[in-house]
Formats: sequence, C-alpha cells, structure tokens
Amino acid sequence: MTKSIKHQFFFPHPPEMVWEYLTKSELMGLWLMKNNFQPIVGVDFQFQTNPIPSLDFDGIFYCKVLEIDPVKKLSYSWRSGPGEGEITLDSVVVWQLQRTEKGTALYLEHSGFEKEENLSFYNGLTDGWLKNLQKIANLLNAAPNGNTNA
Repeated sequence: MTKSIKHQFFFPHPPEMVWEYLTKSELMGLWLMKNNFQPIVGVDFQFQTNPIPSLDFDGIFYCKVLEIDPVKKLSYSWRSGPGEGEITLDSVVVWQLQRTEKGTALYLEHSGFEKEENLSFYNGLTDGWLKNLQKIANLLNAAPNGNTNA
C-alpha cells in the first residue's frame, strides 16, 4: 500500500515570499538541509544531513527537479538509501501555493512510501515536514520588511 504525507499550511505572507524559501538554496538551508538546489527542471541536486544507520540512510537525499510553475508549483524526486548508489526510498515531493486574501495557502504532498522498509521514513517525515513548515513561518515572521535576502 502506498502512503503519502499531505500537509496544508497557511502563511500571512504573499506567495512570492514563501516561494523564495522553497526555491533559493541558501534559504532552503535555513529550514531544511544543506543543499545545492537550482530551480531548473531536470537538474539533479542533493540535500545533505547526518547519516542515520538505523534507517539505512547515508545522509544524502538524491533529488531531481521535476516541475516548476513559478510561485505556484514545485516538484522534485526525493530518493535515499544506505549509500554506494543503492536507493531504498524513491519518492516525490510536490509543493503547491495558492494566493489567498490574507496570504498564502501552501500544500505539500510527499508520496511514494511503498515499501515496508520506508515506514520509518514516512513516520519521521510526517512530523518532520510540519516542524520544517513552522521554521519557514518563523523565518518569514522574522524577516525585516519582508526581505528574505540571505
């Protein structure tokens, strides 16, 4: 059975500000992980953190930008494994932004948790994404005059 993580989060900020935290490598590093992201369809990139041997995770998420609709939608593959090219988690992250009268509704869907061995990642990321979305909110709220320049 395939499991998906779905979250909706509201920011009292315009979509353009939220979009910057989803697409600027230096800003992504503030709330998610160190990365070499470029907002270009087809470009491979990585998120890097500490290895977690108990999850057979080498600390690197191997990703590829799949779709970009500026300030509206971003999707990328999200793959990981124990290292040496072995991939045990092959999933996709999709972000969708919707302008509202009072700010931005952000929708996240992280899908592709098909294997039983992915259940620990699914459980960790379900809560982890919420914590990271709160980090974006804190960063946006702290940005002077809406300036997100890192």
